[in-house]
Amino acid sequence: MRTLFVGDLHLSADRPDITQAFLKFLETQLQDTDALYILGDLFEVWVGDDIAEPFANELANAIKKASLKLPIFFIHGNRDFLIGNRFAQDCGMTLLPEIYTIDLYGVPSVILHGDSLCTLDKAYQRFRRFRNQSWAKWLYAHLPKSKRLGIAAKLRSKSQSSNQQKSYTIMDVEPDAVNELLKVTDTQQMIHGHTHRPAIHQLPNGKRRIVVGDWYEQGSMLSVSKDSVELIELPFGK
Repeated sequence: MRTLFVGDLHLSADRPDITQAFLKFLETQLQDTDALYILGDLFEVWVGDDIAEPFANELANAIKKASLKLPIFFIHGNRDFLIGNRFAQDCGMTLLPEIYTIDLYGVPSVILHGDSLCTLDKAYQRFRRFRNQSWAKWLYAHLPKSKRLGIAAKLRSKSQSSNQQKSYTIMDVEPDAVNELLKVTDTQQMIHGHTHRPAIHQLPNGKRRIVVGDWYEQGSMLSVSKDSVELIELPFGK
């Protein structure tokens, strides 16, 4: 048996190839699997459960079907932090806190989206603290739908433009933040996404940091069993 992790799919109506690849993943890759963890940014943007796009509702049905076979867990990403209980229930998936610890076949592990570890990006961390305020979420949820869609479009454009001007170092996780989280959670292994730099990093302290891959050019999953840890590419159309 194994546990699977995916993240950074960035699903959107204008990338049906990614959606189809994920649907195929749900149909073909979940055999002999104890659980599936989605580590954020399932969607390119999410403006509210009440105005989910039609393709997202169709996807919810597919996730729901898969959830009848195994538990599916979700951690919010920076693009879909507004996914709420309503959509989660439609998907049959369990919402987890942004930082969550699990025993992964005897290895104490911490899982998260990963954006909180990019501490050198001061501007983003300020925005992140603002958007996580309960009053900010409440205010956003009560804006007219047209206004929310406009804000989402602007944030997406601003994020793409800003990221093009940021260095590799600023956009990656900060080693001290990684070590501190491993320490405070008393874990030996960290699994996250966000950076789009899939790798298995052996840390100097004997611990391990694993980054799941994004789905822009191909699918990607992390498979963990008692005896193996493997990042697996899933080419589109195969």
